[in-house]
Amino acid sequence: MSKQRPLRILHCFRSPVGGIFRHVRDLVIEHSKAGHEVGIICDSSTGGEHEDSLFDEIRPYLALGLIRVPIRRSVSFSDIGVIWDTYKHIKSLRPDVLHGHGAKGGVLARLAGSALRVNRYRVARLYTAHGGSLHYSRSSLIGQFVLRMERLQEYFTDALVFICEYERDTYARKVGRPRTETRLIYNGIGERDFAPVPTRSDAVHYIYIGMLRDLKGPDLFIDAFAKAERILGRPLSALMIGDGPDRDKYRDMMVERGLGKRIGMLPAMRVQQAFAMAQNLVVPSRAEALPYIVLEGLAAGKTIIATRVGGVPEALGVDSAALVKPEDADDLARVMADAIRVPGWHDAVMPAIENVRAVFSSSVMAGDVLKLYRELLDDQAKQSIAAAS
Repeated sequence: MSKQRPLRILHCFRSPVGGIFRHVRDLVIEHSKAGHEVGIICDSSTGGEHEDSLFDEIRPYLALGLIRVPIRRSVSFSDIGVIWDTYKHIKSLRPDVLHGHGAKGGVLARLAGSALRVNRYRVARLYTAHGGSLHYSRSSLIGQFVLRMERLQEYFTDALVFICEYERDTYARKVGRPRTETRLIYNGIGERDFAPVPTRSDAVHYIYIGMLRDLKGPDLFIDAFAKAERILGRPLSALMIGDGPDRDKYRDMMVERGLGKRIGMLPAMRVQQAFAMAQNLVVPSRAEALPYIVLEGLAAGKTIIATRVGGVPEALGVDSAALVKPEDADDLARVMADAIRVPGWHDAVMPAIENVRAVFSSSVMAGDVLKLYRELLDDQAKQSIAAAS
C-alpha cells in the first residue's frame, strides 16, 4: 500500500468474537501483507474453539504477537491492574499506532498511548466504537456516565473512525460534535467472501447467526418464527447458530412454546458453513453499528431480513422491503413470511452484488485506515519539528 517505512500497529479490543474480531482480522491480514508489523491485545476469557481456530489462521500475520489479558465487560477496580499490565506490554512493543476497538479497547489504547506520549514517545491513538458505548441512552445514569467518558477521552484521541454514517451521526447526537480528527471508513469484506454459497438440500427455512444475548434479538427471532408459522399456516424450520450467555434462556423459551423440535441450536461456526444451512438469514438486532453478518450474507447470495437499526439500511438500502421495525416481532414475522411466499422476492429486494462490492471492500477499508495512520504520524512529526525549532 505504501513504500514508506513499515509501521508497527497494535489493535486493542475486549471480546474476540463477532464483528469487531472480524474487522480486526481483516485489517491485520491486509496490513501485514503490505509489509507492516501488526499485533493484537484482547481478552483472555472470551471465545472458544471456533475463535481459537480463527486466531490460528492469523498468527502468521501477527509479527507483534497475540497478547491476551483478562478484560471484564463491566467497569471494575480490576481494570486498574489490567491497564497497568497492558501498558507494560504495549511499551515493550514500541508501536507507531494504537488502535482501540469497542469501549474497553478504546480505553486501553488511548490511556496507554497517552502515557507513552507523556514520555515523549510518538504514537497515533485511534478509536473505533463499533456501536459499543453508543448503544447507551442519555436518559439513564449509566448512559450519562459512559457517554461523558467518551467525551472526556477525546482529549486523548488523535482520530475517531466511524464504520458507517449512522455511527458518526449517533456519536454527534449522544456524545457531541467531535473535537478531534474523524474519518468515515465503511466495514469491508474480502474478495474471497463474494462467492455464492449454495443452500443444502436439507436446509431449514431460516437461520439466525450471532451472539446469544438480548441485544442481538434471539428472543424476537423465536417469537417472529412462531408468528410466521401462523401467517403461512404450516410448520417451518430454523436454526440458531452461535454462543453466548443467554443460550439456556432461549432454549427454555423455545421448549415452553413448543418449538424445540422445529428450531435447532448449533455452536458458532464459520459463516460459509452456516450459510449453506438456509437461504433466509434473519438479523433481528435491537441495536447495531454495521454488522458484518449482513455484508457476508449479501456477498454469499443469501436473503437478508433485518431490523432497521444502525448502519443496516446503508447496506440493504434505506427503502428496502427487507427492513423491519426494531423490536416488532409482528413486522419481522410478516417479512419472514413474504420471503418464502412471494415469488422472486429475493431478486426484487436484495441489492445488487456489484453495488455491495463497490462500497464494502476490505482492501479499500484497510487502505483508508492506513492512510489515516500515516497522516496522523506525519502531523506529529511536523509538530515535533516545529516545537524543536
